[in-house]
Amino acid sequence: MPSISQRGQIMPESPIRKLVPLSNAAKARGVKVYHLNIGQPDLPSPEVGLEALKHIDRKILEYSPSEGLLSLRQKLEKYYHRFNINVDVDDIIVTTGGSEAVLFAFMACLDPGDEIIVPEPAYANYMAFAISAGAKIVTVPSSIDEGFALPPVERFEALITPKTKGILICNPNNPTGYLYTQKEMNQIRDIVKKYDLFLFSDEVYREFCYTGAPYISAFHLPGIEEQVVLIDSVSKRYSECGIRIGAIITKHKELKKNVMKFCQARLSPPLLGQIVAEASIDAPREYMLMTYNEYVERRKFLIDGLNKIPGCYSPIPMGAFYTVVSLPVDDADKFCEWCLREFEYEGQTVFMAPASGFYTSEGVGRNEVRMAYVLNKEDLSKALKVLGEALKAYPGHTIR
Repeated sequence: MPSISQRGQIMPESPIRKLVPLSNAAKARGVKVYHLNIGQPDLPSPEVGLEALKHIDRKILEYSPSEGLLSLRQKLEKYYHRFNINVDVDDIIVTTGGSEAVLFAFMACLDPGDEIIVPEPAYANYMAFAISAGAKIVTVPSSIDEGFALPPVERFEALITPKTKGILICNPNNPTGYLYTQKEMNQIRDIVKKYDLFLFSDEVYREFCYTGAPYISAFHLPGIEEQVVLIDSVSKRYSECGIRIGAIITKHKELKKNVMKFCQARLSPPLLGQIVAEASIDAPREYMLMTYNEYVERRKFLIDGLNKIPGCYSPIPMGAFYTVVSLPVDDADKFCEWCLREFEYEGQTVFMAPASGFYTSEGVGRNEVRMAYVLNKEDLSKALKVLGEALKAYPGHTIR
């Protein structure tokens, strides 16, 4: 029998999805599962987007241009201008979700063996996309005790080698919810400029910043405009994860040419998704305000509830809709499995993402989980109750 690829063997499982079979089995037993594991918003998609989908009037569902529909890119240009991101339509390439944007950015910028420095914990699929490109993620650990603030600049510089090609940040951050300050963004800019690196900046959660301070994009940092590779997606801001529309935004002309080769090889991004996304950019201000206010309330409700459970601790996330929580357990991976495989409280259980999957450093995050506050407050309340009861019953509970 032929052997499978080494690449496939070292590809990590998703900490967000690897326990899905256990969740499905629990549901088959009649157990209610509260999904805190995945950033799938439960809020409605914009009505303008749904109406555009319902009223598609085409005789042929044709290929779109490899770079995406011009009308969508024109709308995106105006959207970015609202955030003082001064790009034009030719800087924007539409992708099949933010995931393809990351993958194509890596494939176009990195050679096998090249390295990218990433603060951890980090979105788990970055590692998978780096492996696909033959590149290596080198991590700089941040700490829950410091609220996952940017590690000191010296730690970044200590990792830079001739193979280092870029720094990758997610701002606001998935999985921690951390929001980088102006000072921290300036420090990143200075390193990128000093060592002539790419700055890959995943900014898909820009609408969800809770500090009151102005949102800071990598494109707001003077002097590195052509080194910035911005990753974007409509999935989270419009609750449209399923239409699979994202974007790469760059002013680097050679990089755009390289990215376009990969875009041409995959032919085109989803036509129907682009139609929905283009319409959704016109979602009224009331829609965006509703989603923002809902996440603000859910954030407070979940964080307050978590920090009342003995032995649990979550810093207050300042962006996105995630938090990383330390739990009083011996092994969060085992605990998350146990919750789905063996535990139920009044016919209910919780599904969480073990945080170990968001780290590459060995043994780090073993008592942490990532939670997404994408459930309504009534369900969050029930999930918190179930979590508290699960911790009391878990054999590996570290507080007695």
